Formats: sequence, structure tokens, C-alpha cells
Amino acid sequence: MNALGLGETVLNNARIVLADQVLLGSVAINGGVITDIGPTSGRGLNLDGDYLIPGLVELHTDHLETHYAPRPRVRWHPVAAVQAHDAQIAASGITTVFDAIRVGIDEHADMGANELRILADAVTAGVEAGRLRADHLIHLRCEVSAPDCLESFEAIMDHKLVRLASLMDHAPGQRQFASFDAYKTYYQGKLKMSDAALAEFTTRRNAESQAYSDKHRKALAALSHERGIVLASHDDATIAHVEEAIALGIRIAEFPTTLEAAEASRDAGLAILMGGPNVVRGGSHSGNVSARDLAAAGLLDILSSDYIPFSMLQSAFCLVDEVAGITLPEAISLVTKRPAQAAGLDDRGEIAVGKRADLVHLRIEDGIPIVQTVWREGRRVI
Repeated sequence: MNALGLGETVLNNARIVLADQVLLGSVAINGGVITDIGPTSGRGLNLDGDYLIPGLVELHTDHLETHYAPRPRVRWHPVAAVQAHDAQIAASGITTVFDAIRVGIDEHADMGANELRILADAVTAGVEAGRLRADHLIHLRCEVSAPDCLESFEAIMDHKLVRLASLMDHAPGQRQFASFDAYKTYYQGKLKMSDAALAEFTTRRNAESQAYSDKHRKALAALSHERGIVLASHDDATIAHVEEAIALGIRIAEFPTTLEAAEASRDAGLAILMGGPNVVRGGSHSGNVSARDLAAAGLLDILSSDYIPFSMLQSAFCLVDEVAGITLPEAISLVTKRPAQAAGLDDRGEIAVGKRADLVHLRIEDGIPIVQTVWREGRRVI
């Protein structure tokens, strides 16, 4: 590389995190893609020896809903909510995000089924206007035990941004909350219910799970396969859960709650996804299996920010510090290349010639990765 070509951008003097090594060098960008990777030179933007990594690919974040419904019975303008969410996502180094929107509502969720379309349309408006920093797609979080789950899914399944769906059942005694004590602590803390109200709530939710979960899983799986929507299971706890996922054609195992389920998922060839907050905190807030333990056992493929956008980047560097044998390229692949592959996005997720120029410039301060600059398809967005 010599003189800058017309329209070319060069990021120079960077510690470039490649698939199998960290290289001190430079990256050239043109036409939204990476055109060259080479040694350091005297031209282009000097990154002062900071890290340059691929843009993060986030498959499961619940964060959009918290901007739209920040308090009980409070609704923010959906377009403003999307803009606020997008800004925080991009500033966390995420250049591709699957916005998780719930499908299947109960009265304690404080959201109606019609709001699914409101949020999806607000995301679409931002994408079409070109005002969003990150590349946004939609992930449908399908609460299969909810009576309206299938009807709500059918109303949005042909939306052009829907690319991923997860099948979940949060009824007490199921999956994430196999321990009723954990379920009680979580829901009484979140919903401020008395013991009597919680008893009525759990009785009804269990009845709905028995009535709807199995038939909704099968119907949603069939509809998703017809449309090329990637399927994920959620909170699998047992070998039987994993066998059910295999039968449904699921490709991603989100947040397995036990070592047993993670091992079965690995044997079945499913991509295992865990939450960044679990890694950073050193354990699950629900008392389930530790993501660090799964990483140490070679049972972790993808990290998601879940409910804290910045945890995705932080957790990758945390794994390098806390889990023996994990290199930086391996950790970064958990938040870039591997989620991109699982979602069928083969044009991004690594720094390689011909890939999209989705890039993040960061430095480490006080042990925390601090984002300096973000490029999406070669355009600076942060």
C-alpha cells in the first residue's frame, strides 16, 4: 500500500485482531469493504497501537423494549426509542443487532400485542431513512406458553427484517426457573406481587404452558422454516429439551441453564449462546450454569449482551482475563464471526479482505475496553 486511492480509508498502526492472531499493522477500506491488510506505514489514520476488531454482531438484546417502555404504563415515542437504543448499541461496538421483540403477552408484561408492530415499524422506518448507526434486524422472542403467541407471530412473520426467532417458556418450573424459589424471587421483585397473587399467577401460567407450549413450538418452527427464519431454543435445562430442539430444526441454543444441556447441545451441533452479563458477573442472576464454566469446558460459541449492551464487548475481554487458555482472537470471535455465521451473515464478522468494513477501534483503560471509533461498511458512525 502506498498513496491513498480515491475513496480509500487506511487505519494504520493498530493491533488488528484477526481470526488467529493479533497483528500490528494497517487496514485499507474502500467501497464499504476491507481491501487490504498489511504492515504499518506512514499513511492514513494513526490508531496509536490501539486494538482494531470486527464490529460486534448481537443476536439477542432485550434493550429496545426498555427504551420504549421505561416505566410501568409509560410509553416513549417509538422512533425516539429506536434512536436512543441504536446510539447505545453502536457506542458499545455493535454494528449488527437483532432487536428482540416479544411475541406472546400476559397482562403482567405491561405491553400489548399491537405494540409488537409499533416497534418493528419504528425500526424499519429508521433503517429505510438511513438514520441508524448499526445494521438492525429483528429477533422474535416467542413466549410459547402465551395464548396469543401463534396469532401474534403470524401477524409479523413476513416482516422483511425478521431473521431470527427464539422459542421460550418462562412458566414456573420450566427451563430458566426450574427452581420455584428463584422464580418467586425474580417475579415478586419485578412485579411486586403478594404471595396470594403470585400463587394465582403461577397456577395460571402453568395451565397455559400445558395447553399451548407444545403445539405453539411445532407451529412456529414450521412457519419459520418456510420463511428461512433462523430458530433458537431458549433456556434448555435437560437432554429432553435439547432433543426437542433438534426435532424442531433449531440451530442456536440460547442460554442453556445446565452443563448437561450445554453438552447435549454441543453433541447435536447447535451453536451455544450465553449472556455477557453472566460472564462479567461470574455467574447467572437466576442461579443457572456459569458462562465462564462453559467457556472453560469448550461449550461456548456466542456471547450476547442480553440486557446490558456494553456487556458484550466487556465479556469478551473478561474471558481472556478470567478463563485459562482463551486467546483474544478466540474471545473476539464469540461476539463477531460466530454469531454472524449462526445467523447466516457470511459477509461480516471478521477482519479479512472482501468482508464488510464493520470495525471498532478501542483501547483498554482500567481493564475495561473503551470504544473510540466505530465504522459500519466503512462509514464512521461513532
